[in-house]
Amino acid sequence: MMASSISSSSPRTVEEIFKDYNARRTALVRALTYDVDEFYSLCDPEKENLCLYGHSTETWEVALPAEEVPPELPEPALGINFARDGMKRKDWLSLVAVHSDCWLLSVAFYFGARLNRNERKRLFSLINDLPTLFEVVTERKSIKDKPNMDSGSKSKNSTKRSIDGPTRSTPKPYEDNYGEEEDEHSETLCGSCGGNYSADEFWICCDICERWFHGKCVKITPAKAENIKQYKCPSCSSKRSRQ
Repeated sequence: MMASSISSSSPRTVEEIFKDYNARRTALVRALTYDVDEFYSLCDPEKENLCLYGHSTETWEVALPAEEVPPELPEPALGINFARDGMKRKDWLSLVAVHSDCWLLSVAFYFGARLNRNERKRLFSLINDLPTLFEVVTERKSIKDKPNMDSGSKSKNSTKRSIDGPTRSTPKPYEDNYGEEEDEHSETLCGSCGGNYSADEFWICCDICERWFHGKCVKITPAKAENIKQYKCPSCSSKRSRQ
């Protein structure tokens, strides 16, 4: 009965559901890392039950839970603000991360209610290729989001795998020790066309949203990438211009 209530505009294919998952996850990564001071201050224990939401627009929000019962989508953990001052900051953030990981999976498989067995397996495989929020927050897996001093190497060398450089030179938004198998990038999708990764094509990663793109899809050549210190994809560029 719940499956029949899913809106026709909701993500339906494996690729669409994973794109939605990745956008929500990107938002939550930002909330728990680079925007963590703002997130922490918004979770005031004196306020009512609060939840952390990651939206498909790659934005995050601390807000009251949905009033409708049952809600349109599975709800994140309720009342995360109440435990804030009773725990060490890092422990509290780790707890929020664990609950947020569970929420992301629940939303993805809610949308995937109509998928068959093989499609569910492929969806989980795509999700499992990314470090969990808990791994990111506890620094068990490193993230690459904001540019740093060597951010240029990511776009310069992304034409193919590099045997002597960091794995950020491949279309994978996370670094070296997260698997080195030859086929580990086969499920990486272009943020523009949705096409799969191919080692013989030039790819570039957005320094803002972490998504990878075919160079041809965003009109960036290897030569042009040499002169880009911080690459912003068309979507992130348009967001900045509207602010």
